[in-house]
Amino acid sequence: MAVQTGLGEPRGPWFVSPELDPDGRTRWDGPGSGRDSAGRRWRGRLLAALAVVALSTASGAAAGGWVASRGGTPGPAAASAAPVPAELVTAAERTVPGVVSVLVGGGAAGAAAATGSGFAVDDQQHIITNDHILAKGGGGSVTVEMPDGRRFTAEVVGREPSSDLAVLKVPPSAGLAPLPLAKPGSTRVGEPVLAVGSPLGLSGTVTAGIVSALNRQVRLGANRHTAVQTDASINPGNSGGPLVNARGEVVGVNTAIATIDGNGSIGIGFAIPIEQVQQTADTIIGKGG
Repeated sequence: MAVQTGLGEPRGPWFVSPELDPDGRTRWDGPGSGRDSAGRRWRGRLLAALAVVALSTASGAAAGGWVASRGGTPGPAAASAAPVPAELVTAAERTVPGVVSVLVGGGAAGAAAATGSGFAVDDQQHIITNDHILAKGGGGSVTVEMPDGRRFTAEVVGREPSSDLAVLKVPPSAGLAPLPLAKPGSTRVGEPVLAVGSPLGLSGTVTAGIVSALNRQVRLGANRHTAVQTDASINPGNSGGPLVNARGEVVGVNTAIATIDGNGSIGIGFAIPIEQVQQTADTIIGKGG
């Protein structure tokens, strides 16, 4: 995917598909320059400030193991993170069995192998994934790895590059459990979500966050996308995997992350909304069977 350039200095964070290297990044269309009024980069100073805060916090905890409470009275330092809501645990248990790893071998000369995620959408063993995973694999053979480690050669039913979606199909013997899809228009800002996939090859990985925004406009390559924004951690290998709500319903397909100057995730991820996913998948399956 080509770099989108603008006038003068690049503005704001990068939007990149996690599987693409820095040369495949694209730029955000929104405000924010990453520089102060004197034209100096603030990123290094921000990191230094954060380091000072971290050291100060650590020193206070080490000194007495106490933190200030809201009313100013010292209280015991937290021993662990807040407990995970029971509904998210149930949602993860229901989702993981339907999520697969997608492996695409380099078919063209010099093409690198690509990895990503996908999930079953029906009992015919159709699998949704990102088109950019297939594109990076250079048209090579596609293998789907099941949650239990079994592998199947997948048929590419169809691709829609403009939507960054593709549909695969594996034999009935795969026995994948299809994931339920959220009702159109039901996703709400602030609701908890899980990103499920195979980041860095770690299959069955679940990360938690919330829906940060809806209808976020992002540009990937030559195409503009309306995305669901989330702070659930998304890393290379997550692309194509589901973003699910606390009921275990798919609200989107994880497809991109934001970075500053291409230097890695900053906790802002994007998913293709389920309304678009369902419409595109139905069209592809209807044409390809």
